[in-house]
Amino acid sequence: MKLFNKSLFEIIYNFKHYNIDNSLKDIKKIKNLSDEEFENWQNGKKKEILEYHFENNNLYKKYISNLNSTWNSIKVVEKALLQDDINNLISKPYKLEELYKNKTSGSSGKPFIFTKDYYTQSRVWAARKHFLLGNGLDLSSKQAIFYRSAKSFKASLTEKIKDTILNRVRFDSTTSSVEHYENSINKFKNIKFDYLYGYTSAIVLFCRYLIEKNILLKNICPTIKLVVVTAETCTKEDKEVIEKATGVKVKNEYGSADLGMIAFECSYGHFHLVEENLYVETNDNNEMIITDLYNKSFPFVKYKLGDMAKISSEKCSCGNRNRYIYDFMGRSNDIVKLKNGEEVLGYSFYQIVRPILEETNLLKEFFIKQVDLDKFEFEIVSIKEFSKKTEDKLLKTANEYLNQDNKIFIKYTGKIEKPKTGKLKHFYSELKD
Repeated sequence: MKLFNKSLFEIIYNFKHYNIDNSLKDIKKIKNLSDEEFENWQNGKKKEILEYHFENNNLYKKYISNLNSTWNSIKVVEKALLQDDINNLISKPYKLEELYKNKTSGSSGKPFIFTKDYYTQSRVWAARKHFLLGNGLDLSSKQAIFYRSAKSFKASLTEKIKDTILNRVRFDSTTSSVEHYENSINKFKNIKFDYLYGYTSAIVLFCRYLIEKNILLKNICPTIKLVVVTAETCTKEDKEVIEKATGVKVKNEYGSADLGMIAFECSYGHFHLVEENLYVETNDNNEMIITDLYNKSFPFVKYKLGDMAKISSEKCSCGNRNRYIYDFMGRSNDIVKLKNGEEVLGYSFYQIVRPILEETNLLKEFFIKQVDLDKFEFEIVSIKEFSKKTEDKLLKTANEYLNQDNKIFIKYTGKIEKPKTGKLKHFYSELKD
């Protein structure tokens, strides 16, 4: 919905909080800085936000002790530090009732509540708007959102109001019945959507159904321009399925509830960091350490996010100067523990075995669970059961990759139960630390 060349959401946000376009102008201004000017600006913002929280947040001041240190020697903020009474975490002079509040999903541990001032949150929306504009869309574009749906009446009503303001129609990510998919297809026939947005697993499952029914989404909804996947890793195989079913390109958005938009995928497949809002670094274990350069209400300074990745400073042909993520390695708590005491990344294990299952053309989705040091359960949704040859190949590949003999139990099911968030993790370990 667009009024006065603005989305209804932007009009309301600009009136109640802060002008998103002003934040967008600032982001564009930073993008136009020379490399030297940008580095000086970035170092200045790091120093400014560090000093601000040191002077105005007693808990953070006590935690890092002093400022007489180089940036690299400043202590990293662990999630455990932020699992405190929210009133003890907010920096002066902010009050809880005047701030944007949310909580983390808890996918990398215990969830916690955090805050942002509304100027910082406007920069999150501005970063998303910049990405959408670069793909022929904006914040008023009609969105088909594949997310979980609220269950209670009150939450559902609130959700519907938000969806109306944000000009989006919701497709429940926790439902995968034939009836649901047929209703979804009818919606695409009758509504002029501009793009799809949501959880990778939910969109992939819908796209597999389209392929099974020999339906090209672009044919029944010619207005769609793009698919944007978020919240879950989108593999090469996932992309191929989505693009085959929809007839449009797929782009990744990488973010988190606590930090907002972290990176967007360019046309060359690189996930460029939103360095106009955040400073991103990694430690020796490739764990991402992120500083929100603008959030003065909450101490996200050298904050360990819980994701693992590698970052490149090489120039990208797309023209975006910002560094980019070139290797996602999953969450730091998604670890396969082996009998010899070694560890490998759960997501890497998933990537190694997935092509074996994909080549059967029977796979819909699957999930790996480690139940012992040498025992794994594969929960699989497929058109029919795999051949013994495929199952043997799966076991052989797993044994070679993990360098040990394993017992693999395959459980065929009609549906993989997702958590309340609607997100699907690829790997889960039942082993205790």
